[in-house]
Amino acid sequence: VGPEQNFTYIVGMKAKMAFITDIRRENLHLLLMYKALFEMSKDRAEFISLLFTKPRPPGLSATSTIPEIMNAFWNVPTADEAVYDANLAAIHRHLTQTRKLPLPQSDIAGVTAVYRAFYFYGPAMNYSASLSLLNIGGGGATYKDLMAQTDSKGQFLTFLGSEENFRYMKDLEERNLIVPVVGNFSGPKAIRAIGEYLTSRKVVVSAFYVSTVEPYLKRDGSFPAFCANVATL
Repeated sequence: VGPEQNFTYIVGMKAKMAFITDIRRENLHLLLMYKALFEMSKDRAEFISLLFTKPRPPGLSATSTIPEIMNAFWNVPTADEAVYDANLAAIHRHLTQTRKLPLPQSDIAGVTAVYRAFYFYGPAMNYSASLSLLNIGGGGATYKDLMAQTDSKGQFLTFLGSEENFRYMKDLEERNLIVPVVGNFSGPKAIRAIGEYLTSRKVVVSAFYVSTVEPYLKRDGSFPAFCANVATL
């Protein structure tokens, strides 16, 4: 499950804080990229422009629907390598200088690899996309498709479904309330550390989401090592 699903749950529940844990460090790199882009973007159109390195089409505003935004960007050619390099440098500066995160070079390289994948695949990326930058097959829901999902009443569901949803996520990121955690869900440290942090502040967890947990359960009810998406407050 990509962070986009977590973001949509977060705005749907109006979470005050969220911890997203995954055994893969690449998930941290993806969340760091998103953090920078949320904080650097004034609205959804600018966010999509930076995310996919595409020039912003004219006519988009805060009142544009998400299908209007995604359709407009779908038809815009991806910018050249110089623009990509400038955007990537801005992301690195934001994380290491503006936010002063003490990221080792391996994590900087990880953020670079993630951003490159978005540049390579564009809004057509689907579940088959990877950091290996292999061609993806058709048939799967694209990023464009996912962002335009609606509920039974036709209301847009996702974190980009409205400017209000986008601003909600942007505000949480700016206040450092989206917390990525690299750890094993069944291990002795990550989940316990989150629990100890929350207990020390007398905070109650209102939702605890674990992705596709059933296939990973052992007969004795314990968990093997796997990744999960966790807790909103």
